Amino acid sequence: MDETADYTLEIQIATRFLDEESRPDDDRYVFAYTIRIRNVGRLPAQLVSRHWIITDANGRVEEVRGDGVVGEQPRLEPGEDFTYTSGAVLATAVGTMEGSYDMIGDDGAHFDAPIPPFTLSVPRTLH
Repeated sequence: MDETADYTLEIQIATRFLDEESRPDDDRYVFAYTIRIRNVGRLPAQLVSRHWIITDANGRVEEVRGDGVVGEQPRLEPGEDFTYTSGAVLATAVGTMEGSYDMIGDDGAHFDAPIPPFTLSVPRTLH
């Protein structure tokens, strides 16, 4: 019997500091993050919206909600993936992001796909 869940996403994240767009003297640190979403479930699903919780090193929390990602609402067949790059601006050299994608299956089932916490950090800031 197939034990694969109907709806499961695998999420991989890579981050980088954008030195050329940042202005540390003005408390402006710009980061890019690239996310790869892979449908490892049995059924197709579409990304409808996103919810981010962004926390800087001062403990300031910003919540961001919006439709899709980078202007798209990708539909993923089992085994398919979607990769996109976006960005965040922090007032500190270190911060974290986490959240979730609101997904809908072809059968109308809604589910949240958690985005695991990840760190945004200027190189050589963390040990």
